Amino acid sequence: MLSRTLRHLLATTATSLCLVMPALAQQPSPPPTVVPPVVAGAPKVIVEKIKVHSAALEGNLEGESPDRDVIVYLPPDYNSHPQKRYPVVYALHGYSISNEMWTNEIKTPQTIEGAFANGAKDMIVVLPNSRTVHNGSMYSNSATTGNFEGFIAHDLVAYIDAHYRTIPNRTSRGLAGHSMGGYGTTRIGMKYPEVFGALYIMSPCCMSARGAPPAEALKAIEAVKSLDEASKLGWGERATLASAAAWSPNPKNPPLYLDLPVKDGQPQPDVIAKWAANAPLAMIDQYISNLRQYRAIAMDVGDQDGLKTDTVKLHETLESYGIANDLEVYSGNHVSNVADRFQNHLMPFFSKNLSFGQ
Repeated sequence: MLSRTLRHLLATTATSLCLVMPALAQQPSPPPTVVPPVVAGAPKVIVEKIKVHSAALEGNLEGESPDRDVIVYLPPDYNSHPQKRYPVVYALHGYSISNEMWTNEIKTPQTIEGAFANGAKDMIVVLPNSRTVHNGSMYSNSATTGNFEGFIAHDLVAYIDAHYRTIPNRTSRGLAGHSMGGYGTTRIGMKYPEVFGALYIMSPCCMSARGAPPAEALKAIEAVKSLDEASKLGWGERATLASAAAWSPNPKNPPLYLDLPVKDGQPQPDVIAKWAANAPLAMIDQYISNLRQYRAIAMDVGDQDGLKTDTVKLHETLESYGIANDLEVYSGNHVSNVADRFQNHLMPFFSKNLSFGQ
């Protein structure tokens, strides 16, 4: 298992490395998965699985559907109190999974029900699907994948406000996400403070700008001639394609419509610069005035998570500008505690920091 992990790491580019779960070489005995016990007698939430059409995703070159699957969790009293309105938390999944698959990691609806039963205020929780043909949108704006920033911050929010009894203002909207979703929360949060009022960032990937990856690692990717061939690549190679589709799209380079940071064995400085420009720690200084508008910002990461260093850097950068934010480094790896964090930390955070006034 260890040798397989090392081979996998060597096959990835520097950017896709920031997506990878912590190397087994660094943690031969992974910590146990922490799942909160079922809270006896917790009222059941209402689960709705819908499709939301996104104008922001129309016409993308990759053929991603603009009709996205979305899971909506409504509070237990939603139907019995028809005049009541609720804040909304938008929660973003990580790379290589869908929103449906993420429910298995965060154990929803159990953890939402548990949070309510333990005292969190009633709110609507929304899980959109941002998986793409290369397994992840990076929640970015690209002609190749479509504008996933716009899908989340505009089209999805507008749909939920129009179809559910929300409190339709920024102070009653929270944005959260794990791994690639933590990256998306950071990126979208920096750009759309007029939409969201509080942020909870879980183990965010891809925070730092990266240099050119080894040319050897991209040989298999350079040889790809179709989306079908791309689908047969390994996890790391597909993560590289997802990054390229999001951050270095090229409408004149079919069939994948993207540029890689290495071509014919040579680093491509222009492409590397584009990837660096999408690293939150590289662009955060431009958005400090936006980040000051949030009522609260929190982040967490496991002490055995390879993403800990950059998460701490994000926390320290905000502190250097005098922006209050909470960081908790807990005992665990990249995925071991995500269900517990969702129920016992993320949900109470939004219960405390969103506006519940009508």
